[in-house]
Amino acid sequence: MPAVPDESIVSGALPAEAVGGPGAPLVELRHVSKRFGQGAVGAVDVSLGFQAGRMVALFGPSGSGKTTVLHMLGLLLPPDEGEIWLDGRRVDGLAERASAAVRRQSLGFVFQSFGLVPLLTAEENVMVALRLLNIGGDRAREKARAALEIVDLGRRAGHRPAEMSGGEQQRVALARALVHSPKVLMADEPTGELDTATGAYVLDLLRRTARNGAAVVLATHDPAALEVVDTAYFMRDGTVHEPDRAELELWLTEGEGGLAGA
Repeated sequence: MPAVPDESIVSGALPAEAVGGPGAPLVELRHVSKRFGQGAVGAVDVSLGFQAGRMVALFGPSGSGKTTVLHMLGLLLPPDEGEIWLDGRRVDGLAERASAAVRRQSLGFVFQSFGLVPLLTAEENVMVALRLLNIGGDRAREKARAALEIVDLGRRAGHRPAEMSGGEQQRVALARALVHSPKVLMADEPTGELDTATGAYVLDLLRRTARNGAAVVLATHDPAALEVVDTAYFMRDGTVHEPDRAELELWLTEGEGGLAGA
Protein backbone atom coordinates (compact mmCIF):
# COMPACT_ATOMS: atom_id res chain seq x y z
CA MET A 1 0.00 0.00 0.00
CA PRO A 2 1.48 3.43 -0.93
CA ALA A 3 2.55 5.90 1.72
CA VAL A 4 0.01 8.54 2.68
CA PRO A 5 0.90 11.92 1.12
CA ASP A 6 1.98 14.77 3.36
CA GLU A 7 -0.68 17.19 2.06
CA SER A 8 -3.13 18.62 4.55
CA ILE A 9 -6.20 16.42 4.38
CA VAL A 10 -8.54 18.80 6.16
CA SER A 11 -6.90 22.16 5.66
CA GLY A 12 -10.09 24.02 6.51
CA ALA A 13 -10.42 22.56 9.99
CA LEU A 14 -9.52 24.68 13.00
CA PRO A 15 -6.44 23.94 15.09
CA ALA A 16 -7.23 22.66 18.56
CA GLU A 17 -6.14 25.87 20.29
CA ALA A 18 -8.59 27.90 18.19
CA VAL A 19 -11.69 26.09 19.42
CA GLY A 20 -12.72 27.35 22.83
CA GLY A 21 -9.18 27.37 24.18
CA PRO A 22 -6.61 24.60 24.69
CA GLY A 23 -8.20 21.24 25.44
CA ALA A 24 -11.76 22.43 24.92
CA PRO A 25 -14.01 19.94 23.08
CA LEU A 26 -14.90 20.81 19.52
CA VAL A 27 -17.96 18.55 19.72
CA GLU A 28 -19.55 17.32 22.92
CA LEU A 29 -22.30 15.01 24.16
CA ARG A 30 -23.73 16.10 27.50
CA HIS A 31 -25.71 13.46 29.40
CA VAL A 32 -27.34 12.08 26.26
CA SER A 33 -29.59 9.03 26.34
CA LYS A 34 -31.40 7.17 23.58
CA ARG A 35 -33.96 4.37 23.85
CA PHE A 36 -35.61 2.33 21.14
CA GLY A 37 -38.72 0.17 20.98
CA GLN A 38 -39.13 -3.06 22.92
CA GLY A 39 -36.74 -1.93 25.63
CA ALA A 40 -33.62 -1.62 23.46
CA VAL A 41 -31.13 0.93 24.78
CA GLY A 42 -28.73 2.84 22.57
CA ALA A 43 -27.14 5.22 25.07
CA VAL A 44 -27.45 5.83 28.81
CA ASP A 45 -26.36 9.21 30.19
CA VAL A 46 -23.34 9.45 27.88
CA SER A 47 -21.07 12.47 28.32
CA LEU A 48 -18.11 12.67 25.96
CA GLY A 49 -16.05 15.50 24.51
CA PHE A 50 -13.96 15.28 21.34
CA GLN A 51 -11.14 17.72 20.69
CA ALA A 52 -9.88 19.05 17.39
CA GLY A 53 -6.68 17.29 16.38
CA ARG A 54 -7.49 14.10 18.28
CA MET A 55 -8.56 10.62 17.16
CA VAL A 56 -10.91 8.71 19.45
CA ALA A 57 -12.29 5.17 19.16
CA LEU A 58 -15.42 3.61 20.61
CA PHE A 59 -14.95 -0.12 21.13
CA GLY A 60 -17.50 -2.63 22.36
CA PRO A 61 -19.60 -5.64 21.32
CA SER A 62 -22.27 -5.42 18.64
CA GLY A 63 -25.37 -3.70 19.98
CA SER A 64 -23.45 -1.85 22.68
CA GLY A 65 -24.43 1.60 21.43
CA LYS A 66 -21.38 2.66 19.42
CA THR A 67 -23.29 3.43 16.24
CA THR A 68 -26.07 5.14 18.20
CA VAL A 69 -23.52 7.51 19.72
CA LEU A 70 -22.00 8.23 16.31
CA HIS A 71 -25.41 8.91 14.79
CA MET A 72 -26.34 11.31 17.57
CA LEU A 73 -22.97 13.01 17.27
CA GLY A 74 -23.58 13.38 13.54
CA LEU A 75 -27.11 14.76 13.99
CA LEU A 76 -28.57 11.74 12.23
CA LEU A 77 -30.45 10.65 15.34
CA PRO A 78 -31.92 12.93 18.04
CA PRO A 79 -31.24 12.11 21.70
CA ASP A 80 -34.16 11.50 24.03
CA GLU A 81 -32.36 13.44 26.73
CA GLY A 82 -29.23 15.53 26.93
CA GLU A 83 -27.47 18.07 24.76
CA ILE A 84 -25.11 18.06 21.76
CA TRP A 85 -22.69 20.96 21.27
CA LEU A 86 -20.56 21.72 18.23
CA ASP A 87 -17.98 24.49 18.12
CA GLY A 88 -19.59 26.32 21.05
CA ARG A 89 -23.15 26.03 19.72
CA ARG A 90 -25.92 23.73 20.91
CA VAL A 91 -27.10 21.73 17.88
CA ASP A 92 -29.54 19.12 19.18
CA GLY A 93 -33.18 20.01 18.60
CA LEU A 94 -32.49 21.95 15.40
CA ALA A 95 -35.04 21.78 12.60
CA GLU A 96 -34.11 19.24 9.92
CA ARG A 97 -33.06 21.90 7.44
CA ALA A 98 -30.71 23.47 9.98
CA SER A 99 -29.36 20.04 11.01
CA ALA A 100 -28.72 19.20 7.36
CA ALA A 101 -26.81 22.46 6.93
CA VAL A 102 -24.58 21.60 9.90
CA ARG A 103 -23.93 18.13 8.48
CA ARG A 104 -23.07 19.48 5.04
CA GLN A 105 -20.75 22.20 6.30
CA SER A 106 -19.04 20.75 9.37
CA LEU A 107 -19.38 16.97 9.49
CA GLY A 108 -17.98 14.07 7.48
CA PHE A 109 -19.14 10.45 7.53
CA VAL A 110 -17.49 7.18 6.51
CA PHE A 111 -19.44 3.93 6.76
CA GLN A 112 -18.48 0.27 6.50
CA SER A 113 -20.74 -0.20 3.47
CA PHE A 114 -19.00 2.64 1.54
CA GLY A 115 -22.32 4.17 0.37
CA LEU A 116 -21.13 5.02 -3.14
CA VAL A 117 -23.57 5.63 -6.00
CA PRO A 118 -23.01 2.71 -8.43
CA LEU A 119 -23.66 4.67 -11.63
CA LEU A 120 -21.26 7.50 -10.75
CA THR A 121 -17.50 7.52 -11.21
CA ALA A 122 -15.16 7.97 -8.26
CA GLU A 123 -14.80 11.64 -9.12
CA GLU A 124 -18.55 12.12 -9.42
CA ASN A 125 -19.16 10.35 -6.09
CA VAL A 126 -16.79 12.75 -4.38
CA MET A 127 -18.40 15.73 -6.12
CA VAL A 128 -21.79 14.80 -4.60
CA ALA A 129 -20.66 16.25 -1.26
CA LEU A 130 -19.72 19.52 -2.98
CA ARG A 131 -22.97 19.82 -4.90
CA LEU A 132 -24.77 19.81 -1.55
CA LEU A 133 -22.76 22.95 -0.76
CA ASN A 134 -23.62 24.52 -4.12
CA ILE A 135 -20.07 24.01 -5.38
CA GLY A 136 -20.02 22.80 -8.96
CA GLY A 137 -18.26 23.01 -12.29
CA ASP A 138 -14.50 23.18 -12.59
CA ARG A 139 -14.04 24.13 -8.94
CA ALA A 140 -15.84 21.00 -7.75
CA ARG A 141 -13.92 18.83 -10.20
CA GLU A 142 -10.61 20.29 -9.06
CA LYS A 143 -11.40 19.73 -5.38
CA ALA A 144 -12.63 16.19 -6.04
CA ARG A 145 -9.46 15.33 -7.96
CA ALA A 146 -7.32 16.74 -5.16
CA ALA A 147 -9.21 14.65 -2.57
CA LEU A 148 -8.75 11.52 -4.68
CA GLU A 149 -5.03 12.24 -5.01
CA ILE A 150 -4.75 12.43 -1.23
CA VAL A 151 -6.12 8.88 -0.95
CA ASP A 152 -3.89 7.82 -3.88
CA LEU A 153 -6.78 7.27 -6.31
CA GLY A 154 -6.29 10.08 -8.79
CA ARG A 155 -5.69 7.52 -11.53
CA ARG A 156 -9.05 5.87 -10.75
CA ALA A 157 -11.14 9.03 -10.91
CA GLY A 158 -13.06 7.86 -13.97
CA HIS A 159 -13.87 4.37 -12.67
CA ARG A 160 -17.21 3.29 -11.17
CA PRO A 161 -17.46 1.39 -7.86
CA ALA A 162 -17.97 -2.00 -9.56
CA GLU A 163 -14.60 -1.53 -11.25
CA MET A 164 -12.76 -0.99 -7.95
CA SER A 165 -11.74 -3.19 -5.04
CA GLY A 166 -13.35 -2.85 -1.62
CA GLY A 167 -10.31 -0.97 -0.35
CA GLU A 168 -10.45 1.46 -3.25
CA GLN A 169 -14.15 2.04 -2.69
CA GLN A 170 -13.52 2.82 0.99
CA ARG A 171 -10.83 5.30 -0.01
CA VAL A 172 -13.27 6.99 -2.41
CA ALA A 173 -15.71 7.21 0.50
CA LEU A 174 -12.95 8.81 2.58
CA ALA A 175 -12.20 11.32 -0.18
CA ARG A 176 -15.90 12.20 -0.33
CA ALA A 177 -16.01 12.68 3.44
CA LEU A 178 -12.91 14.88 3.44
CA VAL A 179 -13.43 16.99 0.32
CA HIS A 180 -15.26 19.79 2.17
CA SER A 181 -12.74 19.90 5.06
CA PRO A 182 -15.07 18.80 7.88
CA LYS A 183 -14.43 19.83 11.46
CA VAL A 184 -15.61 16.42 12.71
CA LEU A 185 -15.12 13.13 10.88
CA MET A 186 -17.09 10.09 12.04
CA ALA A 187 -16.24 6.58 10.82
CA ASP A 188 -18.41 3.53 11.56
CA GLU A 189 -16.38 0.31 11.23
CA PRO A 190 -14.26 1.85 8.42
CA THR A 191 -11.94 -1.18 8.22
CA GLY A 192 -14.57 -3.87 8.77
CA GLU A 193 -14.59 -5.12 5.17
CA LEU A 194 -10.93 -4.50 4.35
CA ASP A 195 -7.82 -6.65 4.35
CA THR A 196 -5.15 -5.94 6.95
CA ALA A 197 -2.90 -3.80 4.76
CA THR A 198 -5.72 -1.66 3.36
CA GLY A 199 -7.23 -1.32 6.82
CA ALA A 200 -3.92 -0.02 8.15
CA TYR A 201 -3.77 2.48 5.29
CA VAL A 202 -7.28 3.75 6.08
CA LEU A 203 -6.45 4.08 9.78
CA ASP A 204 -3.33 6.06 8.89
CA LEU A 205 -5.43 8.39 6.74
CA LEU A 206 -7.83 8.92 9.62
CA ARG A 207 -4.94 9.63 11.99
CA ARG A 208 -3.50 12.19 9.58
CA THR A 209 -6.93 13.75 9.26
CA ALA A 210 -6.94 14.30 13.01
CA ARG A 211 -3.40 15.63 13.01
CA ASN A 212 -4.46 18.20 10.43
CA GLY A 213 -7.09 19.63 12.77
CA ALA A 214 -10.28 17.57 12.68
CA ALA A 215 -11.88 15.69 15.55
CA VAL A 216 -11.99 12.06 14.36
CA VAL A 217 -14.33 9.58 16.06
CA LEU A 218 -14.64 5.96 14.99
CA ALA A 219 -16.66 2.99 16.12
CA THR A 220 -14.70 -0.20 15.55
CA HIS A 221 -13.82 -3.76 16.54
CA ASP A 222 -10.41 -3.53 14.84
CA PRO A 223 -7.52 -4.22 17.27
CA ALA A 224 -5.20 -2.27 14.95
CA ALA A 225 -7.11 0.92 15.75
CA LEU A 226 -5.92 0.72 19.35
CA GLU A 227 -2.39 1.47 18.14
CA VAL A 228 -3.28 4.75 16.43
CA VAL A 229 -6.02 6.42 18.49
CA ASP A 230 -5.36 8.99 21.19
CA THR A 231 -8.21 7.82 23.43
CA ALA A 232 -10.10 4.53 23.52
CA TYR A 233 -13.51 4.08 25.15
CA PHE A 234 -15.46 0.89 25.76
CA MET A 235 -19.24 0.65 25.45
CA ARG A 236 -21.66 -1.95 26.74
CA ASP A 237 -25.43 -1.71 27.05
CA GLY A 238 -25.37 1.98 26.19
CA THR A 239 -22.86 3.00 28.84
CA VAL A 240 -19.32 4.17 28.18
CA HIS A 241 -16.07 4.26 30.13
CA GLU A 242 -12.34 4.54 29.46
CA PRO A 243 -10.77 1.13 30.19
CA ASP A 244 -7.23 0.07 30.87
CA ARG A 245 -5.48 -0.30 27.51
CA ALA A 246 -4.04 -3.73 28.29
CA GLU A 247 -7.44 -5.02 29.32
CA LEU A 248 -9.03 -3.62 26.16
CA GLU A 249 -6.35 -5.22 23.99
CA LEU A 250 -7.01 -8.58 25.65
CA TRP A 251 -10.73 -8.27 24.94
CA LEU A 252 -10.11 -7.26 21.32
CA THR A 253 -7.63 -10.02 20.53
CA GLU A 254 -8.78 -12.90 22.75
CA GLY A 255 -12.33 -11.99 23.81
CA GLU A 256 -11.20 -12.44 27.39
CA GLY A 257 -10.46 -10.39 30.50
CA GLY A 258 -12.58 -8.19 32.70
CA LEU A 259 -14.30 -6.49 29.78
CA ALA A 260 -15.64 -9.80 28.47
CA GLY A 261 -18.04 -9.96 31.36
CA ALA A 262 -18.44 -6.24 32.01
